[in-house]
Amino acid sequence: CLVDEASDMATVNLAAASKLPFVASHALNIYNAATLKIMLRHGMVRWCMPVELSRDWLAQLLYDCEQAGIRDKFETEIFGYGHLPLALSARCFTARSEHRDKDHCQTCCQHYPQGRKVLSREGQPVFTLNGIQTMSSHCYHLGNAQKSMTSLVDVFRLSPDDAASLALISAFKQQQPDDPRLHPGPQHCNGYWYAIEGMARHFPAAQSA
Repeated sequence: CLVDEASDMATVNLAAASKLPFVASHALNIYNAATLKIMLRHGMVRWCMPVELSRDWLAQLLYDCEQAGIRDKFETEIFGYGHLPLALSARCFTARSEHRDKDHCQTCCQHYPQGRKVLSREGQPVFTLNGIQTMSSHCYHLGNAQKSMTSLVDVFRLSPDDAASLALISAFKQQQPDDPRLHPGPQHCNGYWYAIEGMARHFPAAQSA
């Protein structure tokens, strides 16, 4: 039996007490080899990197893990496609936007299957609010960065939000360089992977025009 994903330390402790292996969520904010070593003792079998970290950070962290003798003890997963999960709240933003209290929300989130957009004072898209979750406004897209993940990443996570993005799964698996679906467009971002601002859209040097 496997605990699908532990997103807080309470779940980690429950899994450890029950001797169940678990996936360490990006929400656990694990940034170094020392913490990964602790998670391994608790039963972690896979670690999902926090979404704001870069490829360089990941490479250094895994090198540190190799030096500590734990590199081969767990799988590494990254969040590679979808609106970035940034924060959680006890209060449902969707219900509040419709002036409903939590106990009488009438599941109004169903009216917004792709969440609600939040703009800055200048009218720039900043966040997507979906129930209690705050996500990035732009969709994170690392489709054309997968080659740079060789020897670093074992599992590539996609978080589709509609039928069209579900169709991307086959494209990500096949990895045809000329497939336009693998290249981020104006509605996408990928900055964190390149250690720049998260909302930015960067292209690998080999694909620059």
